[in-house]
Amino acid sequence: MPGVAYTLVHVWHLDPALALGILLVGCCPGGVSSNIMSYLCHGDVAFSVGMTCASTILAPVMTPLLMKITAGEIIHVDAVGMFINILIVTIIPVAIGCALNYIYGKKDCFPTIQSLMPGISVTCLAIIVGGVISTVHDDLVARGLSLFLWTFAVVFCHNTLGYLLGWLAGKCAGFNTAKKRTISIEVGMQNAGLATVLAGNFFATQPLAVLPCAISCAWHSISGTILAGIYLKWDHLHEKK
Repeated sequence: MPGVAYTLVHVWHLDPALALGILLVGCCPGGVSSNIMSYLCHGDVAFSVGMTCASTILAPVMTPLLMKITAGEIIHVDAVGMFINILIVTIIPVAIGCALNYIYGKKDCFPTIQSLMPGISVTCLAIIVGGVISTVHDDLVARGLSLFLWTFAVVFCHNTLGYLLGWLAGKCAGFNTAKKRTISIEVGMQNAGLATVLAGNFFATQPLAVLPCAISCAWHSISGTILAGIYLKWDHLHEKK
């Protein structure tokens, strides 16, 4: 995905700020919502969770390193600061969640609290996205629909190519249908929420960098749902035959 993002940035001749946003999305780990999409389309959920965990654990090192390689010619990348920020945003909360789950998992009230967490996380992500989008309000108003559509077109290409390349990777490896679907979704759906936070924290001098990240936040969930529906439709058609 970093390679696809780097290619698209140069093919579409994007502005430096928008290029930073696309590259950042490509360099981030797989999104957690990919696990849900894999479940919905009868993919290999355990495989999906394993891939997400692996990419998330590697993210504090790999995301700053990949950004240094792909975006270093556009802007100075604070690799150390990004490493610390990703630890705070991803690894530490996951570690705390695992600890709380282990310690309080058998309490009667815990399942209720646990069931509230997805809604709270989505609400918090929406607040973050809304906050960072407000920083580019003037640019959006000045350049209007054309800026949004241009950025969305690149996000769409990046996301769709991820799905296709993930499927082809599974096919080349000789995996079964469930695993091919899982890899397709896992590769295509990036942790755009993390990208949005990083763009706001480290590329404040390029405020438009958050725009591709914010659009990706919404579009990855929509496209993932659509793709899962297509896979299910494919199953139903073959069952009838």
